[in-house]
Amino acid sequence: MAMHLTSAERVVYAEAGITKGAIADYYRAVSRWLLPELARRPLSLVRCPSGASAQCFFQKHHAASLGEHVQSIRLRELDGEDDYLYVEDIEGVLELVQMNTLEFHVWGSHVDSVETPDRLVFDLDPAEGITWKDLKAAARQLRDRLAELGLRSWVRLSGGKGVHVVVPIRPGPDWAQVKAFCEEFADSMVALAPDRYIATASRSAREGLIFIDWLRNSRGATSVSNWSLRARPGAPVAMPLTWEELGRVTRTAAFDMRRALRRARTLKRDPWHAMYRSRQQLPSRAS
Repeated sequence: MAMHLTSAERVVYAEAGITKGAIADYYRAVSRWLLPELARRPLSLVRCPSGASAQCFFQKHHAASLGEHVQSIRLRELDGEDDYLYVEDIEGVLELVQMNTLEFHVWGSHVDSVETPDRLVFDLDPAEGITWKDLKAAARQLRDRLAELGLRSWVRLSGGKGVHVVVPIRPGPDWAQVKAFCEEFADSMVALAPDRYIATASRSAREGLIFIDWLRNSRGATSVSNWSLRARPGAPVAMPLTWEELGRVTRTAAFDMRRALRRARTLKRDPWHAMYRSRQQLPSRAS
């Protein structure tokens, strides 16, 4: 039985005139491309009950009110255990849309093997004044340095101001090992080009630099899912690309919801299709 969406006519993105019903239609339309990235990973949600421009909040814990197709997994935390949430199918996604979810952020591991990550994510976060040309060049430089280590990578527009370089790995190393590798790699990029990169989160020291955010590779940290809307003006979308496509894109928020729908209709195959079959191993050293 199809889920009944309430308040479908309510406008969520005021400046774009996008309604809750249109958001549900969007996620249904892109489900073929969304679910390989989203399904069976612990999630953090951005929920916006009063619209994208009003107060929104993160949610990572499960609640029965989210819907019968929204699954739970019990995970340890620093002070005990709690139930986290995930979905397996588009029905779960739509139930979360019914609960005013706009953004989906995923763990770097699956619920079947939570303690062994299967990817690395480097979020390139530019300071004010960094050009789009420079940001693309930085992403390619990370790609090339990773390739020197025997690692193939894929690229995503964040839908905000950044670019993500994503590296699949064969599950095996634990979160501490993955985090240590990513920190070492980010530090090696800073050593290579200290006038271009920074690997510490201090905003006061980031002027004129690109922050290589390696902290997304910590246990419990998340990164935005491919094809997720962002709770930002204009309804931008986090979009996976091929490296060749990156050269033709003019800005990191290049895809809004309507353009993403057009892309979904014309795509012949997932730009990350080879990533999901990758079995590359994490090297012992990052430099």
